Amino acid sequence: MSEQHSDKPVIGITIGDYNGIGPEVILKALEGNQLSKLCTPIIYGSLRVLNQYRNLLEMKDWNLHGIQKPEQANHKLTNVITCWHDHQTEIQPGKITAEAGQGSFASLKRAVEDLKEGKIQALVTGPINKDNIQNDDFKFPGHTEYLAEAFGKDDALMFMVAGDLRVGVLTGHMPLQNVREHITAEKLTAKIEQILQSLKGDFGIKKPKLAVLGLNPHAGENGLLGSEEIEIIQPVIKQFKEKGNLVVGPFPADGFFAASTYRQYDAVLAMYHDQGLIPFKTLAFNEGVNFTAGLSAVRTSPDHGTAYNIAGKNLAEPGSLLQALYLACDVSRFRIFNADMEKNALISKPQPSESQHPAKSGGKQRFN
Repeated sequence: MSEQHSDKPVIGITIGDYNGIGPEVILKALEGNQLSKLCTPIIYGSLRVLNQYRNLLEMKDWNLHGIQKPEQANHKLTNVITCWHDHQTEIQPGKITAEAGQGSFASLKRAVEDLKEGKIQALVTGPINKDNIQNDDFKFPGHTEYLAEAFGKDDALMFMVAGDLRVGVLTGHMPLQNVREHITAEKLTAKIEQILQSLKGDFGIKKPKLAVLGLNPHAGENGLLGSEEIEIIQPVIKQFKEKGNLVVGPFPADGFFAASTYRQYDAVLAMYHDQGLIPFKTLAFNEGVNFTAGLSAVRTSPDHGTAYNIAGKNLAEPGSLLQALYLACDVSRFRIFNADMEKNALISKPQPSESQHPAKSGGKQRFN
């Protein structure tokens, strides 16, 4: 691989379920090597599959660069590492197949291995089918949990990001009936710490302001509709305030978003998946990004699924995937910047301005 420029990260992109819209949005985002000035993309998947989609989507004038390992990447082209024996692989857009599930896992496994070894600087994951990907090595409800185990974390934070709107969830992919038992002071404290650390270390916000939602309707109505706010959430918030942190709540979830109160905060912590993701996707579906906070590596993902109903029909929009790429580049660069500053505090370097950072730019502007 040619000498890598410090301001141009190598970004791995997993193909996801190849019968969904993953390949289409990836190809549309990278068509004509349009992001080559920003990053060096490496798609983990199948060159055969991607070429079939190129023909289907009439992108025949644009060639992909097949490689066997990241060190061989061409920084001016879109690179592809084939992760399984794909000589007989045929796409079936819109169909759920075991083969596509196996392919999505093979791509994810190889990309995570390279991410852990530092061969790529960040990972953007394409949408998977959480059912057909299951196997002896993947028994997880989603990417976030798989990555948490891969990087030796008990838990990681699913952080939904769209410009200044950032929503985290205390409990992620689990049945609603199991949520209450996971609302504990220990878990709430850990999640708040993860969010505050990410806002500082990944988004460059020196004094972050966090809003915490209540679990019950109207945030419990002073105990009338539930006691979790009084017994668990309020005491934890008080502890953070006593340490000088700007943590506020608990807020009733419905009025909080309806009144646009979220605009006054750098992030919001919801108690469960749909409480946070329904308003987030309503406000930012085409630009939303799933960022996994709390890992030593950078991982992002578009906030949509496989969308089998439109797969192969040239209808999928690449906006969320593009934003996931932008955010992966921004956060990886910011982490490198901070690491360099810590290594040599005597060297004076200007901090990136707020307008240059994804915390304020929504991923549309990057460091020069």
